[in-house]
Parts: sequence; structure tokens; C-alpha cells
Amino acid sequence: MSNSIEIPFSTTLMVRDTCLCLHVQRAARALARLFDDALRPAGLTNGQFSLMMSLNRPEPPPMGPVAALLAMDQTTLTAALKPLQRKGWVVVMENPRDRRGRLLSLTAEGKAALARALPIWESTHAVLDRTLPDGGAARLRQDLQALSGVTVGTPKRSGSSRRPLRSGRTMGA
Repeated sequence: MSNSIEIPFSTTLMVRDTCLCLHVQRAARALARLFDDALRPAGLTNGQFSLMMSLNRPEPPPMGPVAALLAMDQTTLTAALKPLQRKGWVVVMENPRDRRGRLLSLTAEGKAALARALPIWESTHAVLDRTLPDGGAARLRQDLQALSGVTVGTPKRSGSSRRPLRSGRTMGA
């Protein structure tokens, strides 16, 4: 005799049709592919474009605020910077005010690469904006920004690997 618990297939269909996480993940993957394909002639992925754009500031930013803006930890940011450093597009330098910290800066070549990619990004975005009718693109951006700051109280499982993020959000399984 089996003690396995059976979840009805109707539940699977309900989750498939209503799960916000699933739908956002699917949309994110589709958008990532679209922008990766569009930005390929400029030698960038969508993630590299976003990272480089986040460095386009009057003063070189520290790693922490860049990681927070991109919703990634500093280890992941460090790994994402490596190919851009190898191309000579980004420089990581010691922070003169805090030798433990690092500042990130676009090089002249990096700014040129970003300038070449920007019209591609703009035209790709214009197409997307037109596909979402009646102000849908602005509404979607607003909703996604609201969701990116959400903390939902869920019961912790024992031995859970959930840990609070610096922004107050929670990351985990």
C-alpha cells in the first residue's frame, strides 16, 4: 500500500494558469532572448547592457548599490563584470575612501559600446511598447516595480535557506 499523496491534475492546471512567478519567469526569459538577439551585433547580452547602463553615472559607483539596483549579490556582480573587464569596457578600482570597497567605471571603449547598443535597445523597446496596448507598457513597469519590493510572510520550513536581503526583501527557495 502506498502512502504517497496525490495532487489532482486540476491543481496543476490551476497553478499553471494563475502562478505569477511562473508567468513572470516565462516573460523574463522571452524578453531576455529578445534583447540578447537584438544586442548581439553590439557584442552585448541584455544583462551586460543593464549592468553597463547602471555604471553610466557622473561618479563611479561602489559595488553594493550597483548589485542592489540589479537585484544580485556582489559575488554574482563580480562574475558578471569579468567578461566586461576582459573586453576593456569596465574597470574595477579601489575605493580611495574605503580600501576594502571597489568602485566600478566604464572605460571610453565601454561608453562607446554602450552608445552603439543604445539605439538597438531603444528600437527594441519601442516595438515592445507598441505590442502592449492602452498604456500597458507603463502599467506593466509600474506593477513589476511594485512586485520587486514585495515581502510576503510565508511560514518558514525547518532548515529553510531563506535569508533577508539588505533591502528588506526575502530571498530563498
